[in-house]
Amino acid sequence: MAQKKRLLRVVVIILIFIVYFFIAARPIPKETVLTNKWISSLPASSFIDSDETDASPLNLSGQLVPFTLGNRFGYVDSLGQFALKKTKTADIYLSRNMWTEYGAEPARITINNIIHETEININNARGYPILLDNRIFILGSEQNSLSEFDIAGNIKWIYEFGAPLTAIDAASGLVLTGSLDGVVELFNSDGERIFYFEPTGSRFSVILGCAISRSGSHIGIICGIDQQRFLLFERFGVTGGEYRIIYHEFLETGFRRPVRILFLDEDRRVIFERENGIGCYSIKSRRSIFIPLEGEITAIDELGDNSFFFLITSSPFNNQDKKLIGIKFPPDRLFGHSRNSAKDAVFMKAPFKSDDVFLYRNRIGASLDSSIIAGGGTTLISFNLEEK
Repeated sequence: MAQKKRLLRVVVIILIFIVYFFIAARPIPKETVLTNKWISSLPASSFIDSDETDASPLNLSGQLVPFTLGNRFGYVDSLGQFALKKTKTADIYLSRNMWTEYGAEPARITINNIIHETEININNARGYPILLDNRIFILGSEQNSLSEFDIAGNIKWIYEFGAPLTAIDAASGLVLTGSLDGVVELFNSDGERIFYFEPTGSRFSVILGCAISRSGSHIGIICGIDQQRFLLFERFGVTGGEYRIIYHEFLETGFRRPVRILFLDEDRRVIFERENGIGCYSIKSRRSIFIPLEGEITAIDELGDNSFFFLITSSPFNNQDKKLIGIKFPPDRLFGHSRNSAKDAVFMKAPFKSDDVFLYRNRIGASLDSSIIAGGGTTLISFNLEEK
């Protein structure tokens, strides 16, 4: 009898363990990790050959990434090979496909197409180049006119503004501008103005930042001084030039300088600089959160893919003290519901020392993984962002 009781007790314990195993067991969540991919160094002194490369065009791999680091600039591929590396001798403007180097009020500007290895010469430029959305613009020398040129160097259109421009962005064939007198204007691919807006409610009307989503369906602006506001517009109607405000928010004291604002994560979110941190608005949940940060933002990830976002800050006490900060935005269903969700959004901080910094993020093929290229001093280093 005693033996049967012991056997029954053992069977009951085993059954309890099996039931607990199936009820209490939870899958191990994946962790986000950064794995080192490559490191490439730039010479500390000026390059002997200003057009020096590490590989022939046939040996370059993946998308070319434009970089600037101190007095050096160029393009690097997905394996850390340089398609171009040069030392600055004047002002520069780089985009994904094109770059140009120009002096003060240049009479002629040469646009170099890194992909097709061609040059586009613009004579009688009388202004400064802006390369956006694979298009070539010239901002007039007094900053109150904007013109677009084609790949043959011929002018397509020109527009005169009532005040100097303070912000510009382009996407989906559209051009968005903001000016010193607090006016926002949107132009189509032919240079025709299709939208006009003047924000009110501030002591000083000025547009400090503007961004247009990749689809052209949303516009974000930072406007005004005392008080400063973030405004988000959404397109409606059938003409393509009708936008209405769907969200606005006051931004404390605000800035008296150009403010970063951009759409991330395939237009799902718009982020913008705020005093002592960044603001983020989720277009799906129509809620905003504030993520506190220490120091000033010196470089920013313009992809923000898969809810992950990176930036570099500098210490307010020592400009050489930098931090690479990783942020994971909360799910849309939790967006804006809890202050802790915003506070806990920062998942990594990596301190380092450098006077100059660079940051770029790129998606890897069709996967959810992405690569990060960060630069400091004379070194570029690449990481893969993966979930394991």
